[in-house]
Amino acid sequence: MIKRLAQLASESSYVDPALYAKYDVKRGLRDINGRGVLTGLTEIGDVQSYTIQNGQTIPKPGQLFYRGIDVEDLTKGFLKERRHGFEESIYLLLFGHLPSIEELTEFNTMLSSLRTLPKSFVRDMILKASSKDVMNMISRSVLALYSYDENPDDISVENVLRQCLELIARFPLLAVYSYHAYSHYFDSRSLFIHNPKPEYSTAENILHMLRPDSGFTETEAALLDLALVLHAEHGGGNNSTFTTHVVTSSGTDTYSAMSAALGSLKGPRHGGASIKVVQMFKDIKANLRNWSDEGEIRDYLKKLLHGDAFDHSGLIYGMGHAVYSVSDPRAEILRDQCKKLATEKGLEHEFDLFYKVENIAKEVIVEERKIYKGVSVNIDFYSGFVYRMLNIPMQLLTPIFAISRISGWSAHRIEEIVNKGKIIRPAYKSIAKEMEYVPIDER
Repeated sequence: MIKRLAQLASESSYVDPALYAKYDVKRGLRDINGRGVLTGLTEIGDVQSYTIQNGQTIPKPGQLFYRGIDVEDLTKGFLKERRHGFEESIYLLLFGHLPSIEELTEFNTMLSSLRTLPKSFVRDMILKASSKDVMNMISRSVLALYSYDENPDDISVENVLRQCLELIARFPLLAVYSYHAYSHYFDSRSLFIHNPKPEYSTAENILHMLRPDSGFTETEAALLDLALVLHAEHGGGNNSTFTTHVVTSSGTDTYSAMSAALGSLKGPRHGGASIKVVQMFKDIKANLRNWSDEGEIRDYLKKLLHGDAFDHSGLIYGMGHAVYSVSDPRAEILRDQCKKLATEKGLEHEFDLFYKVENIAKEVIVEERKIYKGVSVNIDFYSGFVYRMLNIPMQLLTPIFAISRISGWSAHRIEEIVNKGKIIRPAYKSIAKEMEYVPIDER
């Protein structure tokens, strides 16, 4: 019966694609050139990929700014000083300026004190009702934390900031503990729960809580920290951040807003993209006889584009971005550091394969597809390889994205509240024909 009803639902939901052009509908809130429809203003993040010269759009190497600071400069700063930068980036996104040593120390101490969950929460909410999807478990846990909050519905900036800071600190615990529950109940592995260490950064605590022996190298922790920084914010228009704005504009509580953002990020078109890259490369490695043969790589990439390989989607995952065309700055930064860890782990040959695929794929896509803008590798291309080198399981790839991006969501939620915007309600045009009601025994 469900199959028949699904067919009816599909038929009654179909809209002729030609009507979108007829009524000038901006599908995906993007215009015909791929630029986003302007729906708001923000001071938090900025994505730049082109300039306008004499009315013409000129693509340029991509840039990403956090509160006006180029992320390339931000990452160079803390990498040069051989320290972690994620906590500093959270502070920057939330409060609009880089912290002094004293401010950062105080902020780190506060985050450390918040890395805890209510008594029995792990047992009652995570271990007793495990799920096959870690993102689902995090979302459910976030909603459950509403019940432990003595003032959950107050949307004053002070209260929302408190809630956001608590969630930022708690997300690593929710993600890693949810994975351990999944691993225990569905993969029959030993269960262990490590408490976070107050002296560790977010990246160090993730590795410490995830691994049975709590061990990790400085290079591993530094690369994970970098990945967290690069995923923390991407402007107000990305799907999960826009979701945060939309839900926040209704006046709802922080837990509901963050759960909605998690639901968006879970989607394979958004936060789940790096999983597809990992799966695709597994298929590439299984089907290439010689990883150094550029001709063989080219032939296989053409098969991907024609839907004759991997998942038959016609896509080369990790290539292309909705905004960037010449380059994704996050991918550029991550690639350089990724090579260092690959060298440390003896995986230079595999890194070389990624680099060859990146460059050959650009050529193949231009040859095989008509595209209105250039195509470049995006951050998902290398982040999946990074996480695999860190032995982070597939089930945690999107949750780690969430651990990072909640800092951006928090800043945008506060921005929406401070500016007292209207409830976000774009228009949809009805194209349904009006019909007369028919009594039930005449149908």
